[in-house]
Amino acid sequence: MIDQELLRRFDALTPRERDVVVLVASGLGNDEIAAQMSVSPFTVKTHAVRAMTKVGARDRAQLVSFAFRAGLYP
Repeated sequence: MIDQELLRRFDALTPRERDVVVLVASGLGNDEIAAQMSVSPFTVKTHAVRAMTKVGARDRAQLVSFAFRAGLYP
Protein backbone atom coordinates (compact mmCIF):
# COMPACT_ATOMS: atom_id res chain seq x y z
CA MET A 1 0.00 0.00 0.00
CA ILE A 2 1.33 3.42 -0.98
CA ASP A 3 1.74 5.96 1.81
CA GLN A 4 0.05 9.04 0.34
CA GLU A 5 1.61 11.42 2.90
CA LEU A 6 5.10 10.28 1.95
CA LEU A 7 4.25 10.49 -1.73
CA ARG A 8 3.22 14.14 -1.23
CA ARG A 9 6.57 14.84 0.44
CA PHE A 10 8.36 13.47 -2.62
CA ASP A 11 6.41 15.89 -4.82
CA ALA A 12 8.66 18.65 -3.42
CA LEU A 13 11.75 17.09 -5.02
CA THR A 14 13.31 18.33 -8.22
CA PRO A 15 13.46 15.80 -11.08
CA ARG A 16 17.20 15.26 -10.45
CA GLU A 17 16.67 14.73 -6.71
CA ARG A 18 13.94 12.23 -7.50
CA ASP A 19 16.21 10.40 -9.97
CA VAL A 20 18.92 10.17 -7.31
CA VAL A 21 16.43 8.82 -4.75
CA VAL A 22 15.31 6.09 -7.15
CA LEU A 23 18.92 5.14 -7.91
CA VAL A 24 19.83 5.13 -4.21
CA ALA A 25 16.80 2.91 -3.56
CA SER A 26 18.02 0.55 -6.28
CA GLY A 27 21.18 -0.01 -4.22
CA LEU A 28 23.69 2.08 -6.16
CA GLY A 29 26.43 4.06 -4.42
CA ASN A 30 27.33 7.69 -5.09
CA ASP A 31 30.10 6.82 -7.56
CA GLU A 32 27.84 4.52 -9.55
CA ILE A 33 25.01 7.05 -9.61
CA ALA A 34 27.44 9.80 -10.63
CA ALA A 35 28.72 7.74 -13.56
CA GLN A 36 25.18 6.92 -14.68
CA MET A 37 24.00 10.53 -14.45
CA SER A 38 27.23 12.08 -15.76
CA VAL A 39 27.71 14.24 -12.67
CA SER A 40 30.22 14.24 -9.82
CA PRO A 41 29.78 12.08 -6.71
CA PHE A 42 29.60 15.33 -4.72
CA THR A 43 26.60 16.42 -6.81
CA VAL A 44 24.91 13.08 -6.12
CA LYS A 45 25.51 13.51 -2.40
CA THR A 46 24.11 17.05 -2.54
CA HIS A 47 20.94 15.84 -4.29
CA ALA A 48 20.54 13.00 -1.78
CA VAL A 49 20.98 15.30 1.23
CA ARG A 50 18.50 17.82 -0.17
CA ALA A 51 16.01 15.02 -0.84
CA MET A 52 16.45 13.73 2.73
CA THR A 53 15.80 17.22 4.08
CA LYS A 54 12.69 17.75 1.96
CA VAL A 55 11.08 14.41 2.85
CA GLY A 56 12.20 14.41 6.48
CA ALA A 57 14.51 11.40 6.34
CA ARG A 58 17.31 11.29 8.93
CA ASP A 59 19.65 9.15 6.77
CA ARG A 60 19.92 7.31 3.46
CA ALA A 61 18.41 4.14 4.88
CA GLN A 62 15.29 6.01 5.94
CA LEU A 63 15.20 7.77 2.56
CA VAL A 64 15.16 4.37 0.86
CA SER A 65 12.43 3.15 3.21
CA PHE A 66 10.35 6.25 2.47
CA ALA A 67 10.87 5.77 -1.30
CA PHE A 68 9.59 2.19 -1.08
CA ARG A 69 6.62 3.17 1.08
CA ALA A 70 5.75 6.03 -1.31
CA GLY A 71 5.83 3.66 -4.28
CA LEU A 72 8.78 5.31 -5.98
CA TYR A 73 10.65 2.03 -6.24
CA PRO A 74 9.09 -1.41 -6.61
